[in-house]
Amino acid sequence: MLDVILDTLIDSIKLLPFLFITYLLMEYIEHKMKHKSKETIQKSGKFGPFFGSLLGIFPQCGFSVSATNLYAGRVITLGTLIAVYLSTSDEMLPIFISEAVSPIIILKILAIKLVIGMIAGFIIDLVINVLTKNKIKENIEQVCEEEHCHCNENGILKSSIHHTLNIFVYIIIISFIINTIVHFIGEEAIANLLLNKPIIGPLVSALIGLIPNCAASVIITNMYLQKVISFGSMMAGLLTGAGIGLAVLFKTNNEIKENIKIVVLLYSIGVIVGIVIDTLGIII
Repeated sequence: MLDVILDTLIDSIKLLPFLFITYLLMEYIEHKMKHKSKETIQKSGKFGPFFGSLLGIFPQCGFSVSATNLYAGRVITLGTLIAVYLSTSDEMLPIFISEAVSPIIILKILAIKLVIGMIAGFIIDLVINVLTKNKIKENIEQVCEEEHCHCNENGILKSSIHHTLNIFVYIIIISFIINTIVHFIGEEAIANLLLNKPIIGPLVSALIGLIPNCAASVIITNMYLQKVISFGSMMAGLLTGAGIGLAVLFKTNNEIKENIKIVVLLYSIGVIVGIVIDTLGIII
C-alpha cells in the first residue's frame, strides 16, 4: 500500500503546475479581458483542435486536466477538448522509450493519435456549429461561484491558488481509489480479459483507457509490448485514455448529461478506430 500512496502523491504533485497555470489564465481572462475575451476565444476556437492535438501528444496528464478546466469555463470548444483527450499519450511515450522501441514506430503511433484527434475535433466543432449555430458561451464565472472563492475580493493570485488546491485534493482522492483498485486486481487479471479476443479486445481496452488515471496507459502499453493485446486494442485504449482529465470533468462541469455524452463519444471513437485497425490488419 505504501507504493500506492507514493504513486498517488507523485502523480498528483506533477499536475500542480498545470492546474495553477490553467486557473491563473482563467482568472486573467475573467478579470482583465472581460467582454473582449469572448470575441478573442471565438476567433481562436476555430483552430482549437489543431493546437489541442499538438499539446496532447506530450507525455503528461496535465494537459488533459488543463483542457478540462478550460472547457468547463467554456474557454475552449468541445472539439478542442476531445482532440486533447484523443491525442494525450500519458505514460505511453516514456515506457516505449525505456523499452527501446524504434523511434519510427513511436512517431507513427503519435502521428495516428494526432491525426485522429485533429479530425475528430474539427468534425465535432463543425457539427455543433451547424446544429446550434451558436458560439462558445463563457462560463468562467460559474466555476468561481460554485467553489465560493470570492474571486473579485481575493484577487487573481489568491483565487488561482484556491481553485488549484480545491481540485488538487479531489485528484488525490480519486487517484488513490483507482490506484488501490488496480493494485489489488492486478495487471495479470486485466490482461486475461483481453487475451486472444480480437473483437472484445478494443471494447475492453477502450474501457480501461477511460479509467481517470495515468496508470491506465501504463497497463495498456505494457500489455501491448508483452503481445497480450493487438495494435488495434492498444490504440483503442490509448485514444480513450485522457488521464485524470475525465475525473476533473465531472468535478468542474455541472452538466452531468453532457459529461456522460463526452465519455460515450470518446469511448465510441476509440472502439471504432481500434476495430477498424484490427479488421484491416494494420500492424506497426
